[in-house]
Amino acid sequence: MSLSAANQGHPSPRLEADFGVTVHSALLIVGLGKTGLSIARFLAQHGLRFAITDTRENPPGLEAFRDEFPDAAVFLGGFNQPAFEASSHLIMSPGVALDHPFIQAAQRRGVHLMGDLDLFAAVCEAPILAVTGANGKSTVTTLLGLMGEADGKKVRMGGNLGTPMLELLSRETELYVLELSSFQLDTSHRLEPLAATVLNISPDHMDRYQDLGAYAKSKQRIFKGQGAMVLNRDDPVVAAMLEPSRETFWFSVEDEAADFCLREVSGETWLCHREHPVMCRRDLKLHGGHNVANALAALAMGYAAGFSEAAMVRTLSSFKGLPHRTEWVEQSGGVDWINDSKATNIGACVAALQGTDQPVILIAGGDGKGADFRELRPVVARKVRALVLMGRDASKLQAALSDLVETRMVDTMKEAVSAARSLALPGDVVLLAPACASLDQYKDYQERGRLFAEEVRKGAP
Repeated sequence: MSLSAANQGHPSPRLEADFGVTVHSALLIVGLGKTGLSIARFLAQHGLRFAITDTRENPPGLEAFRDEFPDAAVFLGGFNQPAFEASSHLIMSPGVALDHPFIQAAQRRGVHLMGDLDLFAAVCEAPILAVTGANGKSTVTTLLGLMGEADGKKVRMGGNLGTPMLELLSRETELYVLELSSFQLDTSHRLEPLAATVLNISPDHMDRYQDLGAYAKSKQRIFKGQGAMVLNRDDPVVAAMLEPSRETFWFSVEDEAADFCLREVSGETWLCHREHPVMCRRDLKLHGGHNVANALAALAMGYAAGFSEAAMVRTLSSFKGLPHRTEWVEQSGGVDWINDSKATNIGACVAALQGTDQPVILIAGGDGKGADFRELRPVVARKVRALVLMGRDASKLQAALSDLVETRMVDTMKEAVSAARSLALPGDVVLLAPACASLDQYKDYQERGRLFAEEVRKGAP
């Protein structure tokens, strides 16, 4: 197998000490895309040889990869067995499931299996704040990055959110804030963050994990090392991750005994650090009750990182949220239209529904990733007045929920918005919170949310 032989640098001593990576190693990047390309660039900068394989004929990033690494071996349209057999290390892109027979066989032969997170941890020289959870991790990651900047630190944030983590590395950075997916954590062995949090656990990626316990165990890997643990007291699965010997900060919207909690002060609800009021809830710009929990989690992480309270409050008082995450689009005819296209699993959909007090016309559907949609029944029965369903698993949602509320089946976003408009009454909310991934119909959840907003703003025909 011909491998690339870039010699622009030297491998980090920790790469050799921790993973046995040397200039003589045969490294196979499994999966291209943004992360695979960032791995290739990192390896080249360290003078390491690599090849790449992908099941897709034309994966994202292929043109850039060929331009930058014309001599690298590339195996597309299916995994190449000889490439796996010739490799000393497999460096996994997070989108690739680890149960493929070639990957399993390589592990049995003693081949090292790692991901971009291990590469990052091996060379990173600044503290890391690490965030994961089924829902809210992008919001909390962004809040922490902004809090750090408001506190005067040189911060870089990314990972599963935005910029691949290997492209964040720089000597000037004083703090890294990483959003981490369960897939990235699955191949992590050396992460040692200053502070880490699992925000919550709810069913997601059940097409990739055997059960919820396996998914939670994957998330729990973020707590490797001896840094501070930030735990959600309201989530029993997360609360059970406690390690008594570790410094721990609890957050809760229900329990005033938590380190970061809600309390009534002079007739108003305040976000508090134990008995100390930090900021009034009505000054929080984020929409939805679930974002109060996200704000408390960010305060807990920021406190563990040593941020000033003033910097954290300034950030929380100005941050209005991320696009496609309970994003208010407009109000027309007394109806509010909310874009939560990022609600790609059941837990996120439940959080979005619980965050509103108005009757909801819910637009849902897409790729359910093996989820059991019956888990939506209690909140749909309480909050939803009508359902508009679309996408690959619309019929599964219909089977699970249509006995509870009026249901319309549609094929396109244009039809979904039109159906919702015909169902909505003044005082209602039309909420796009699909409880499903978007890739069955769209490039990503951003495209789905953008098309929703475009159709809403076109108005009634």
